[in-house]
Amino acid sequence: MKKIGIIICARYQSCGGGKCFRSIRERVGAFARYPKDEPVEVVGYSYCGGCPGGNIEYVPEEMIKNGAEVIHLATGLVVGYPPCPYIRQFKEFIEKRYGVPVVIGTHPS
Repeated sequence: MKKIGIIICARYQSCGGGKCFRSIRERVGAFARYPKDEPVEVVGYSYCGGCPGGNIEYVPEEMIKNGAEVIHLATGLVVGYPPCPYIRQFKEFIEKRYGVPVVIGTHPS
């Protein structure tokens, strides 16, 4: 079973995750990388904390404590207007500090 965390943009902090969770089930968008016969469990779902991403320092740690093996930065960070100016920094920071891979994207845009 692949355990993942999802971090969304603060502009969408009230998002219920419908597109992300549907995309996980259907294995589309960034979730196409996981075989359909491999269960995927979301062990954390939170938002970045708002610019410049205050939760990025802490949320991944909680997700990893819950078993996260990979963290997805949600599609809203990429396709929102304007796109997140910190997304590359978030990816690099999380990978370096926590040693888990970070995937940019969740559902198709």
